[in-house]
Amino acid sequence: MDNFDRAILRELQADSSQSVEQLAEKVNLSRNACWRRVKNLQQSGVIKAQVALVDAEAVDLGLTVLVLVRTNEHAADWAAKFRKAVHAMPEITGAYRMSGDLDYVLRVCVRDVKSYDAFYQRLTERLRLSDISASFVMEEIKETTALPL
Repeated sequence: MDNFDRAILRELQADSSQSVEQLAEKVNLSRNACWRRVKNLQQSGVIKAQVALVDAEAVDLGLTVLVLVRTNEHAADWAAKFRKAVHAMPEITGAYRMSGDLDYVLRVCVRDVKSYDAFYQRLTERLRLSDISASFVMEEIKETTALPL
């Protein structure tokens, strides 16, 4: 990956809907050279997807909850069950296995506290957890999908 590839990725992270012509002009490449590089980045898996970022409040999912999970279960079958549950629950928009005191952190997007409670009930019905706690996001100070290239 060279400076042109990094410039292309920076631009696409900011706006993936721009045309190849616009992108090529911004990164100072010919249209064909830019197109080939974008295709190579896609085929190699560097570009995983091109998506629309939706405003959660605009679709009535304005409450973000960070759910902190501890478990006494660490067997492979439990971990597979956990992964299956995480993927089956669309409210979970991020799930991370952690080092340190916590086992997992979940980022959950719901309408309100009542919706979070319903989510919590479904999660604890599916999985045996030793401790679960939630922190409600009061203010979003920074949220980005862009990597610092």
